[in-house]
Amino acid sequence: MAENSTVARPYAQALFEAVAGDASVLNDCVEELKLLSDIVTTPEVQVVLSDPQIEDQQRLEVLTVLLQGRNQTAAMRNFVPLLLENDRLTLLPEITHQVMELRDAALGVAQAHIVSAFPMDEAQIADLLKVLEPKFKIKLTPHVTVDPSLIGGVRVVVQDHVLDTSVQAQLTSMRDALIA
Repeated sequence: MAENSTVARPYAQALFEAVAGDASVLNDCVEELKLLSDIVTTPEVQVVLSDPQIEDQQRLEVLTVLLQGRNQTAAMRNFVPLLLENDRLTLLPEITHQVMELRDAALGVAQAHIVSAFPMDEAQIADLLKVLEPKFKIKLTPHVTVDPSLIGGVRVVVQDHVLDTSVQAQLTSMRDALIA
């Protein structure tokens, strides 16, 4: 069976290419994808959408009701029925992730997931980004969370790269060296 990321890639690429010419439409699509991803991963909605007795048109109507009052871009009005028709609605979280990566790549930015042992203020985050951006050679958008189990330091994940300077990682490394 193919990986979700592999199956989702052509859908993400097609949607991105359809809206890439207009940055505001692209951003609107990303927001709509996030919302739809949250909706389709809700257990109650999953039960309804996976019911084999429900037709695709009825599934579309359910999603339309759940999205009621929200403006949808033309691209998304065409995209959701395509996903339903091909039974790919469950791929929405992965498609969302891939469209966001394509958007970031087009803008020359990347998401930096920073996990810190202690809360960081804006100045500390800015200082950290000044060090990280030259290292990764790309503009970074920070997303900071706190994890006291790190004991000290930070763990930074940018795309497929992990930079772990936490005390926890150093202790693990020392333990592994002593065991070997």
